[in-house]
Amino acid sequence: MTAPDLDPPAAPMRPHVVRSPHGDRTDPYYWLRDDERANPEVLAHLAAENAYRERVMAAEQPLETALYEEIIARLKPDESSVPYLEDGYWYWARFAPGQEHPIYVRRRDAADAPEEIVLDVNLLAAGKEYCEVGALAVSPDGRHLAFCEDTVGRRQFTLRFKDLATGELEPAAIPDVESSLAWANDNRTVLYVEKDPETLLGLYVKKHVLGQDPGSDALVFEQTDKSFYTDVSKSKSRRLIFISMESTVSSEWHYADADDPALAFKTVLAHAPDHEYQVEHLGNELIIRTNWSAYNFRIMSVPLGKESDRGCWRDLVAHQADIFIEDFDVFREFLALEVRSGGLAKIRIVMLDGSADLHIASDEAAYAAVLSVNREIDSPLVRYLHSALSTPTTIYDYDVRTGERILKKRDPVLGPFDPADYRSEFLFAPASDGAPVPVSLVYRKEVERDGRAPLLQYAYGAYGSSIEPSFSSARLSLLDRGVVFAIAHVRGGQEMGRRWYDAGRKLHKRNTFSDFVDVTHHLIEQRYAAPDKVFAMGGSAGGLTVAAVANLSPRDYRGIVAQVPFVDVITTMLDEEIPLTTNEYEEWGDPRVREYYDYMLTYSPYDNVRARAYPSMFVTTGLWDSQVQYYEPVKWVAKLRAMKTGPHPIVMHVDLGAGHGGKAGRFERYREIAMEYAFILGRLGIRR
Repeated sequence: MTAPDLDPPAAPMRPHVVRSPHGDRTDPYYWLRDDERANPEVLAHLAAENAYRERVMAAEQPLETALYEEIIARLKPDESSVPYLEDGYWYWARFAPGQEHPIYVRRRDAADAPEEIVLDVNLLAAGKEYCEVGALAVSPDGRHLAFCEDTVGRRQFTLRFKDLATGELEPAAIPDVESSLAWANDNRTVLYVEKDPETLLGLYVKKHVLGQDPGSDALVFEQTDKSFYTDVSKSKSRRLIFISMESTVSSEWHYADADDPALAFKTVLAHAPDHEYQVEHLGNELIIRTNWSAYNFRIMSVPLGKESDRGCWRDLVAHQADIFIEDFDVFREFLALEVRSGGLAKIRIVMLDGSADLHIASDEAAYAAVLSVNREIDSPLVRYLHSALSTPTTIYDYDVRTGERILKKRDPVLGPFDPADYRSEFLFAPASDGAPVPVSLVYRKEVERDGRAPLLQYAYGAYGSSIEPSFSSARLSLLDRGVVFAIAHVRGGQEMGRRWYDAGRKLHKRNTFSDFVDVTHHLIEQRYAAPDKVFAMGGSAGGLTVAAVANLSPRDYRGIVAQVPFVDVITTMLDEEIPLTTNEYEEWGDPRVREYYDYMLTYSPYDNVRARAYPSMFVTTGLWDSQVQYYEPVKWVAKLRAMKTGPHPIVMHVDLGAGHGGKAGRFERYREIAMEYAFILGRLGIRR
């Protein structure tokens, strides 16, 4: 029995019938859904959740404060990015000491040119609880800035404009847009994507002409298939504007001449089931990444005007069974590819004349090398980011002519930090069906592999998103207290190629969850961790992973941190009015189809809560979350509390002023991380 002041909020049960073609389900906590975010009873319950979390974690509050101060003390106060060249200007972002938001600046490509402020986000954010700038695009002549601003955290951006010559914000403001922009070459016309305000799907590509009433903006393209996301972009050559449609497993691209006043778009290739492709422009050809007869993708080219005839497509980089092509960039004389082999992300350079095909090497055991900002098509330099679990992110320019690697910047870590104090490893853990699951590990060198260390295991495992073994200065606060950190690269990502993704979605989704548990068992067997000191962590679709694991194997974990978790799979996927549902059928399956409904029912965390002893849990959500609606984790927590046995607390942090990504500020975003770390360390009895 708990003390009265530690009694958790008890949400009343009000049965609600959720209809489906395959039988009805009763949801006792459906009433916690408030699409307007204004119901006083719901808001009072969320406030009570926060108050309960504060009471339960009162003993950890000094540690939480110390962790936050410790984490932000490692950040350089006047941090800045590496400048990149575009259209005669060097662009970069910098932070002023003590400020939460970036200042975007530029200077002309001349030695004595002064700095010009493009946009100071701190000024935009003044007086606002939340402020984040998404896409920024400068007109080709350098005179005007278009940018997307979100003041809620729901990714419902407002398109705004600034005259860079006068420094004045222009009066036009276009609400409910995607963070996606493309300027035409007339320096007056901007293409953007307008959202449906209910489903938050980007459905309408429109063009705005500076100085004109946004209400008269012309419709360029309307998305009628709600399984696709729609985007606009500009080619690296600056000659073409693209409209792209992407679903989970299908693509369609359109292009127009950026000099054409009419912006008449042509279709590259109509979408077809299971054909994904992406497009860039080089010379008189389109360069295409495609999985046409190439499950790990290949790079092809086709002359402009011939793109709809696949008989005219020719290989530039052939398909390979053991190398997955994840992304690419075009240069005048070569291609730069992001590829994945052996579970690790690498950079591959392919000369267009066939003279060379090479990988940029790394000495790290667990690392990621990914392309950075490369805006100049004639440059011989490829800028890329290299990061490892024990080495801060480093930016290099690789000179393709000489093979020289030029260090541009390594992220600073203030205070007593030495990469040599840490050991990183990359290994494979056998899954129950024999599949080798990649695992990235990092820990302090003095931590003995004797089966006594605490372990925090992280995973995502969805949408083909690969989780990179990259550096985190905040994570040092766990490592320095003896915690081993592991990333389980479970099925559902693409760390091991396209088939790794296919083996973790739709009717194979349960592989994601069993992989996670199998990795835990392997790390314990190999004495990296104590069996009674293992914590699981995941966010969003990774929150689904650890929530499903809580039902699958609760005794294997001391605690679970579920960040904005997707937990009410069937109810959400049955509701086409919830943002993003229709885009997700190829990921999870369509529950209107019996086979998928029945399969989802076997793992949906909310539907599988039972009377059992669950581990301690720390759950987060944001009231304005557009990706996973706040009420999913809130309902899940209520149901867990009502049904669980055992003494372990389930606490929840509800951010009432943010969405899926949490706080937008540079420092403020670390408060939630400090809270999560304090929860983990507190369960281990570590208070300092």
